[in-house]
Amino acid sequence: MAGDGDVDMAVVGKLLADRGRCRILLALADGRALPASVLASEAGVRASTASGHLRKLAEGGLIEVLPTGRYRYYRLRGPEVARLVEVIGRLAPAQPVRSLRAGTRAQALRLARHCYDHIGGRLGVALTDALRERGLIEGPDGTPDLAAVRGDRIAGGVSDEADYSITTQGHRELSAMGVVLPPALGAVRCCIDWTEQRHHIAGPLGTAVLTGFESAGWVTPAPTHRALRVSERGISGLRDHFGIAWPPAATTRTREQPCHREGQ
Repeated sequence: MAGDGDVDMAVVGKLLADRGRCRILLALADGRALPASVLASEAGVRASTASGHLRKLAEGGLIEVLPTGRYRYYRLRGPEVARLVEVIGRLAPAQPVRSLRAGTRAQALRLARHCYDHIGGRLGVALTDALRERGLIEGPDGTPDLAAVRGDRIAGGVSDEADYSITTQGHRELSAMGVVLPPALGAVRCCIDWTEQRHHIAGPLGTAVLTGFESAGWVTPAPTHRALRVSERGISGLRDHFGIAWPPAATTRTREQPCHREGQ
C-alpha cells in the first residue's frame, strides 16, 4: 500500500529520553545558535558525548547545524521545536536544587528568560497582565481552570491558543515606545509559562516586544544561559510605561506579587 502511516512519536520520545540531550535543547530554547563546546558544558558531558547527542538531535529534526567557517553552530529547528520544549517543561517535574549556583540560576530563569523569541518567566506574565489591564490587548486573564488541575501542577488547565487581540490603543502606545509591530497585527498568540503556569504573550507581538526591550537596553541576555537581566533603565521603563514594579516580591505565585502600582 502506498502512503505513510500514523506518526511515530516514539522517535521523538527516544531523543528526549536522555538528560544530556534535554539539557542541550533547554540551552537552545532562547533561540540562539551555540557551538558544541558551550552545549557540552550546558549538558555536563564530554565533547565526544555532546557530539553524539548533537548528531542524533539533528538527524531527528529537532536542531539544525549552521556551518560558519571553521566552526559549527547549532540551534533549534524553528518555533515548533521551541514550543515542544516549553510544553514538556510544563508537564515535567522540576529537578531538585542541590547547590547555591543551581538555585541562583533557577531563580534567574523563573524571573525572566528568553522563551525562544519572546519573554517568559514572571516578567513575561506580568507584562501580559499589564498589557491586558491597560487596554493594549484584549483577552482572558490566563486564570487556570481548577477543575483541570492535577496534583500541584496546572498544565492543561489553561488553553495555549487563547483568544487575544491587540487594540488600537495598543498599536498606538507600543509604537510610540519604539516597538516595531508587524503589519496588520491583530490576533495575539500566548503560551503558558512553564514556571508560572499562566499566559505570556508570544508570536509576532511577543517577538516585537522583546526586540524593542533589547534595543532600548531594558533587558540583556545572561552570558551563559537563557535568563534575561533587567537593567536600571528597564526597571524605570517597566514602572513608567506598564506599572510593573521590578524585581517582584518574593513569592511562588505571580498573581499574588505586587506587579502593578495602581490599585495595590
